Amino acid sequence: MTTIQQLVFELTTPYAGRPYHVSGHALFQAIASDVDDRTRRELQVSHGIFSPTEYGSYPESHSQDGYAGKLGGSLPPVESYEDLFLFRDAAQRWLQTSRPRDAQNTMDRQSHGGRLTVAPESFFGVPAEQRNSKRRVKWYIHAYVHSEREGVLPLDESVLNGILLGGARNYGFGEVSLTDSQVVDLSALSFDALRGHDAYTIELVTPYVLQSEAPDADTQSVPWWWDTSVTGLGSDAPTRDRRLRRREERLAGEKMYELATVDHGQLVGYTGNDPVQTAKNGVRRLGTHARFGFGELRVRPASHDRVPERGEVA
Repeated sequence: MTTIQQLVFELTTPYAGRPYHVSGHALFQAIASDVDDRTRRELQVSHGIFSPTEYGSYPESHSQDGYAGKLGGSLPPVESYEDLFLFRDAAQRWLQTSRPRDAQNTMDRQSHGGRLTVAPESFFGVPAEQRNSKRRVKWYIHAYVHSEREGVLPLDESVLNGILLGGARNYGFGEVSLTDSQVVDLSALSFDALRGHDAYTIELVTPYVLQSEAPDADTQSVPWWWDTSVTGLGSDAPTRDRRLRRREERLAGEKMYELATVDHGQLVGYTGNDPVQTAKNGVRRLGTHARFGFGELRVRPASHDRVPERGEVA
């Protein structure tokens, strides 16, 4: 049994780090010092994805439907595999189309003595006839921890509340407060939407590590069940590794370790024969540094466009 604890943190002070995700390694380091040795060994931590708190509607693939009120700062029920990814898509496609979606997926930056940070909230102008001249939107971080062993989860709120993430933590940057948490049994979720399709695609939710300078990290190749011809880049095996978009990453701790990764956000074809098991494995993540958030994958039926409105344009 795989137990997942979903977490939502409110960003309460400026964050010195990348404006698209908080690495699972940063989350692990913030949590590890306050848990016992057994929990530290067994705990696996996802990347944290930034999300605004705004009015939205559930995507078509979600088990809930229709208008959802304010989302982003709390956790709706999780009944199916697709529900796990409501806030894992950095484009936040649940936002109402009436909202300035492009602007709300762009976090404000601040400078503190020359150090660039992500602001914990954004302000948007409103029509002159309304009472207030600005509308404030707060930012949240969605992540999850999991363990294959019983008794490790859930983590206590006291461990998670008030942790510091990112750079300049000693100066109070990157403080978060826990606003919501829920435990999910991966084996109890419905995977019916993945059954009975002729073809599937794999979405890289977080970077997949190929090489790492960290001790005892294995070198990985692109999995054999990825078909890169779906991206239009060709599927010839000798060169397919070079055709995928790459990104250099780092594990920052007492030492800095360089990582070579396949960049997140890409789609590849799926040539395996068990999409449901692959989907479960993708939630638990694959490859080197999986326990630190790397290698998270999502399986989709190839007939389902991840941007449904794109197919409606004449």
